[in-house]
Amino acid sequence: MSEKEKIGTYRLVAEPFHVDFSGRLTLGVLGNHLLNCAGFHATERGFGIATLNEENYTWVLSRLAIEMDEMPRQYEEFTVQTWIENVYRLFTDRNFAVTDKDGRRIGYARSVWAMINLSTRKPADLLSLNGGGILDYVCDEPCPIEKPSRVKVTAGEPVATLTARYSDIDVNGHVNSVRYIEHILDLFPLDLYRERRLRRFEMAYVSECYYGDELSFYLDEAGGGEYRAEVRKGAGGEVACRARVMFE
Repeated sequence: MSEKEKIGTYRLVAEPFHVDFSGRLTLGVLGNHLLNCAGFHATERGFGIATLNEENYTWVLSRLAIEMDEMPRQYEEFTVQTWIENVYRLFTDRNFAVTDKDGRRIGYARSVWAMINLSTRKPADLLSLNGGGILDYVCDEPCPIEKPSRVKVTAGEPVATLTARYSDIDVNGHVNSVRYIEHILDLFPLDLYRERRLRRFEMAYVSECYYGDELSFYLDEAGGGEYRAEVRKGAGGEVACRARVMFE
């Protein structure tokens, strides 16, 4: 199999209801597109969620880093490409490239996934998946952005709280991965988005939240347009996820 055949390519459009006040695609929608394309790529190669569910397994996102030079404008066509960089026993690295309508790459993303048992919620051995067949799709296509970093948040008081509701919950019964991204981006005032551009967003998922959970948001300003956020279950409770947000 050639390296090109290992890469999934998916054509998309920035719909009017997928853009923000600036007329460009939102990061939350882009995140959804990336995760959908990851699902398409896995399904086409025999290790998608539907196949895993039959054996009581599923994929869960552990880390995500998105770095964009620019976002597609309303009605513009763009392309997402995705491929597997590495496979370890408990995790796999999956990368993405975003290309504009003229064929120019305008951004990249890195992600880390685990396969878990739906009953125990414990990670499963990826090297035993389909007899290790997932290794056949490891690809050496370059991804020139940094891997997700370790994020530490020191804030002692939350800047916002909300209760997880219907629109937050996904098919797995917990708060959707992208909803955390959207809630964190809502912590910043509109003027910041007018004055600066969101260049990079990193997310590390730690534990699951469910319908009715109270989510508390903690935020540190690191300087130079960088912020670090943490979402906890309740005030000072268990950490659900951490994020690093970089404006320029």
